[in-house]
Amino acid sequence: MDWFYQRFHKDSLSLTIPRPGCVSIFLAMLLSLVVYPVLKTVSLQLHSAFTGSYVSGFNSVALISCPNEQVAKDIARAVMEKRLAAGVNILPKSSSMYYWKGEIEEATEIPLLIKTRTSNIPKLSEYVRSIHPFEVPEIISFPIDQGNPLFMKWIEEAVPDE
Repeated sequence: MDWFYQRFHKDSLSLTIPRPGCVSIFLAMLLSLVVYPVLKTVSLQLHSAFTGSYVSGFNSVALISCPNEQVAKDIARAVMEKRLAAGVNILPKSSSMYYWKGEIEEATEIPLLIKTRTSNIPKLSEYVRSIHPFEVPEIISFPIDQGNPLFMKWIEEAVPDE
């Protein structure tokens, strides 16, 4: 019984030091959790480069509403000239209802569909906000999950990666 008391006594347990192997395993696990997102991204890019396949979410479509056709054309041209988009579709007029300052509003808007790299969405959004006449312009993006690989490659080639 003395052996048991000495082995598991409270004072002797407080003096134990973790084994170096346990610390190493803990640090390796922590490092792998931190590095995993980077390794996943790099491996997907390498796979895409070698196989020619599209990586889901690498490109996006942005939806922007404009008050009229002239503003839509101006924004579309400006975005294209800045090389923030591979292409812009100016869609026909659409009716819109929304809350604005507590009231229900109705308007006619011209939607733009902008094809670009997902990495350029923040820059595209910032630029459009700076030239758009609305106080709070609608700028929404959707990552492209799948599509024609040749079209996806065309977007990547048309829009520089920065």
